[in-house]
Amino acid sequence: MPHTVTEPTRVKAPFDVMRLRQDFPILAREVHGKPLIYLDNAATSQTPQSVIDVFSDYYSRYNANIHRGLHTLADEATAAFEGTRHRVKEFLNAEDARQVIFTRGTTEAINLVVQSWGRQHLASGDEVLISMLEHHSNIVPWQLLAAEIGFTIKVIPVEANGALDMAAYRALLSERTQLVAVNHVSNAFGTINPVQEMAALAHQYGALILIDGAQAAPHQVVDVQAIDADFYAFSGHKVYGPTGVGVLYGKQALLEAMPPWQGGGEMIQSVSFDAGTTFAAIPHKFEAGTPAIAEVIALGKALEWVESVGITAIGAWEGRLLDHATQAVSCIDGLRILGTAPQKAGVLSFVVDGAHSQDIGLLIDQLGVAIRTGHHCAQPLLAHFGVDATCRASFAAYNTLEEVDHFIEALNRVIGMVR
Repeated sequence: MPHTVTEPTRVKAPFDVMRLRQDFPILAREVHGKPLIYLDNAATSQTPQSVIDVFSDYYSRYNANIHRGLHTLADEATAAFEGTRHRVKEFLNAEDARQVIFTRGTTEAINLVVQSWGRQHLASGDEVLISMLEHHSNIVPWQLLAAEIGFTIKVIPVEANGALDMAAYRALLSERTQLVAVNHVSNAFGTINPVQEMAALAHQYGALILIDGAQAAPHQVVDVQAIDADFYAFSGHKVYGPTGVGVLYGKQALLEAMPPWQGGGEMIQSVSFDAGTTFAAIPHKFEAGTPAIAEVIALGKALEWVESVGITAIGAWEGRLLDHATQAVSCIDGLRILGTAPQKAGVLSFVVDGAHSQDIGLLIDQLGVAIRTGHHCAQPLLAHFGVDATCRASFAAYNTLEEVDHFIEALNRVIGMVR
């Protein structure tokens, strides 16, 4: 039988980072003759062997297109694919699996809302609120539609520590506000936003809320019902899964009222040259064409891995890594941390006086340490803080305190070289 994602989750063992590391074959490799220390998890996380195995198993044993097929392979592929939908439903605590739409990632999920809900509901005179913390994927699609339709985008500012200015948010909300689009966790600074409070405030004005959860889903419990999110999106490759797959959750009534974004196979009920086309029910109305079948099944296996470890335990461990790293870099002369909000996920973003971030990133790679440098698709945020790039170390379940120490040692060596 093929891999499925509906099997019972194994009992959670005590958090043992060295045992967890054995699940990730890439962590055994070397870079430039040094053991790999991978601290670029906010860009993409590494993948456990159980997820990697899904691809070999699918393509060697039950590779077939899903849904309409009547043969055994199609049945098996469909069951595994739809099994992931049910696992995502549980992962997000959605009310119904039909509220789970598969996309290529968070970016496509946001674009789906922009083009389907936004094009249908927004008009000149309306306002959409986004925050200064947003990734470009939650800025540019709204700008494109605003240029075409004429609604206004208003920006929620941030405080000096990188936390959202909630007083300013309250002041920006009005009867003209139709939607608030905000990330749950900032990819650039790690700030955790109070999305439940933000949703409640938006709903007081009759506005909806779209939450970019790409950086939250790998690190903390996400309960879309408790948050009262109207839309919630995340990506597979940041939660120990493959690239090319993501999720859009939406409230059922909203999804049912929204028109399809793309047309093609699978998303139809009937097609006629004379009578036109009628569309399938949700979620299939929004899943035109053959999807990334193996990737969706692998996403289910990744979520199974997360659940087996425990998302709360993962978040707690990453918090310990962040605290350890923050304390250590705070002792480095001329280093400035950007993003010091009291509620943070495992992201450490910093600049160093007299050293360009790109130089640090290139040289520290020679010592086996992978960090991210650049604007992190958050140029407005970095410009507000007077920089065009930062160094960013970001943590995952498999990172160790010893790796953090090696990172700090390597960083000190590199800073001594570039100053």
